[in-house]
Amino acid sequence: MLLYNVTVIIEDAAQEEWLQWMQEIHIPAVMETGKFVSNRLLRVVDSPNEGVTFCVQYIAENLAEYEDYQLNHAPALQAELQTKFENRFVAFRTLMEFVA
Repeated sequence: MLLYNVTVIIEDAAQEEWLQWMQEIHIPAVMETGKFVSNRLLRVVDSPNEGVTFCVQYIAENLAEYEDYQLNHAPALQAELQTKFENRFVAFRTLMEFVA
């Protein structure tokens, strides 16, 4: 099992719009790809950054599912995020493997 983590730092003024969009549109679209078995959305409580920091986590059963997502689905979904919230966020992505 792999955990695909997307950390987003969003401007204070855009956080409510972003959060609603993520919950109603983006996360369901990612899950509809069928490449992940579950997800969760977290807010970082003690972030040292300006703005509000969130982590969106998706669980993939294996590397093949994750790689297929990255190749065939991620570019379009990430482009939608970029277009809708241009210049109002920073995102970085991490792939992690469960050890225990």
